[in-house]
Amino acid sequence: YVNSIGLQNNSKTLFTFDGSTIVDDSFGNVVTSINSFEEKYVDINFDSSTGKVYPAGFPTIPNELTEIEQIHEALIFGIRTYMKQSNLSKVVIGSSGGIDSAVSAALYAEAIGKDNLLLVNMPSEFNSQTTINLSKQLAKNIGCYYTTIPIGDSVELTKEQIDGLFIRQINNEDNYFNNTTKLNLSNFDIENIQARDRSSRILAALSSAFNGVFTNNGNKTESTVGYCTMLGDLAGFLATIGDLWKSQVYELGKYLNREKEIIPKEIFDIIPSAELSAEQCLDKGKGDPLIYWYHDNLFKSWVERWNRITHSEILEHYINKDLCKFLNINKKEEEIHNIFKTDKAFIDDLEYWWKKFKGMSIAKRVQAPPILAVSKRAFGFDYRETLNCVYFSRKYLELKKSLNTIIYKYEKE
Repeated sequence: YVNSIGLQNNSKTLFTFDGSTIVDDSFGNVVTSINSFEEKYVDINFDSSTGKVYPAGFPTIPNELTEIEQIHEALIFGIRTYMKQSNLSKVVIGSSGGIDSAVSAALYAEAIGKDNLLLVNMPSEFNSQTTINLSKQLAKNIGCYYTTIPIGDSVELTKEQIDGLFIRQINNEDNYFNNTTKLNLSNFDIENIQARDRSSRILAALSSAFNGVFTNNGNKTESTVGYCTMLGDLAGFLATIGDLWKSQVYELGKYLNREKEIIPKEIFDIIPSAELSAEQCLDKGKGDPLIYWYHDNLFKSWVERWNRITHSEILEHYINKDLCKFLNINKKEEEIHNIFKTDKAFIDDLEYWWKKFKGMSIAKRVQAPPILAVSKRAFGFDYRETLNCVYFSRKYLELKKSLNTIIYKYEKE
């Protein structure tokens, strides 16, 4: 079996071809092989009188790689090939002190070399000293370029210019102002301003000065439900880990530390947090609104299973008390109820993320950078979708109604 090595680029999803050419004899035994992503010639002798096949030199037995080892090889090859095809050599990474940017940094350091890599930490008033220190330690471990650019002043400037601003319509006849409206920025708006300031302003300008590009550090869990900011952390030239669930990002990070500590150990221990508000204070144990061991598997069932799972099936298995088994979660069913204390809390969570998945997150995925595919179904070319109205099936509504009836009867008794 002669298999090609390369990168298929359809501008939205990048597929790596690992080669892994192999020679079998007539009994199906491996005679020799070429390791994945390795280009070489292998001479094979074939005895037509006996039908025997054997290598001219020493046989090569194919490497038995774990899933995470295969992912690592594919990502390194994909980075190198895509950058070469794009005539790029240098990369800037927004380093938050969290696991996603740390894994991205370690991958690029291996793929293109530490001298072509610049990490930048962009703290605001909400960033803890913990993540600031971890970001610097990561750069020190890698040995790459590093800098810090605070965003407090620029965020305040944007707030001063927009918050409380009066906008007016102009009467075309006498040029008088009328229909005055006052604009106000919510706390949520200010969170997004920080994300956009980091990407659209600092990372874009810094990568130009560095003569390079900046990455997108988003993972698949975030992109599934649009847990990212348009023109902010959604930006970047390539979504390197965009096809990895959050749990896989942690697993890959541990693999990258297999020989020496590149990613500081503390990064694996801290609570994942965007650190965009006081409600996401990492040092107070406040972080992302996602329980990754549960939501990773929930979202994966919606995206990667051949028969895509729907909200109806999830609720049905929750009612039947076998949801962990259905989602391939290696935990007892009670763990689900430790997260969601009531049936209403479970339903609220399910509907919240389903609306995100089938709603605005689709518009975000359309505008996201190319993704390096490593799964059975990556967003983009693999996962076809269109932005329509979010719906809940008749079956789901009936299940929800029956569950609400049970709750009502229980409370009445």
